[in-house]
Amino acid sequence: MLTRRHMLAGAAAAGGTVFLPYAARAAAHLGDMFETETGQITVHPVSHASFVMETPEMVIYCDPVGGAETYADYPAPDLILITHEHGDHYDLPTLEGLVQGGTQMITNPAVHDMLPDALRAKATAMANGDSGSVGGMSIDAIPAYNITEGRLKYHPQGRDNGYILGIDGFRVYIAGDTEGTPEMRALEDIDLAFVPMNLPYTMDVDQAADAVADFAPTYVYPYHYRGNDPAEFARLLGDTGVATEVKMGPWYS
Repeated sequence: MLTRRHMLAGAAAAGGTVFLPYAARAAAHLGDMFETETGQITVHPVSHASFVMETPEMVIYCDPVGGAETYADYPAPDLILITHEHGDHYDLPTLEGLVQGGTQMITNPAVHDMLPDALRAKATAMANGDSGSVGGMSIDAIPAYNITEGRLKYHPQGRDNGYILGIDGFRVYIAGDTEGTPEMRALEDIDLAFVPMNLPYTMDVDQAADAVADFAPTYVYPYHYRGNDPAEFARLLGDTGVATEVKMGPWYS
């Protein structure tokens, strides 16, 4: 039987990469919906590298910054993921305003060491290569780092995380701040990816399109792209012929 993933990938293959402008739905918090084996995932882009993802089992916040009030219209988080300690990914006052009694956190070891005791008690440190689970969701910590001379100081190898989440047969890759590393290019069976593109901290749109073409997720969100053109990324990715659908979020609206 063909799954929804296979049907969508096949449809996209007929015309190459699909570029879908993302309407100004953020104000209503409708988000984009993706089907899993047991229900829907809804993605709400918030800003830059921050987003909220509702799954059939839990509500996940990724790299929430900007103050807890920014998230007032979203469901409270069951799980918060932190990729690394830079201020556009880790903000202690925001976390202190968001974390509730049942909230869990997963961070890279550097952020875990920075947390005050009360938050550290709710957090689990995952280093590159670690695997675990939260409820019925699997989670793998994927290396996120720079590989280009002159950028290595921003995200040194071994410190920062990306994450792969396994949600009811649906695999989500959150790249964090990284370039197109060998680990990224070797990924397989990714349904939804979040990939950064801004210099000098990560990569430009050409590098991002080339890397994404290698692992060819079913869907990809360009995010963390301030100063770059996500439409150009979509065009370049389309030129590669991969059957990946580009989703546009209101990250800077």
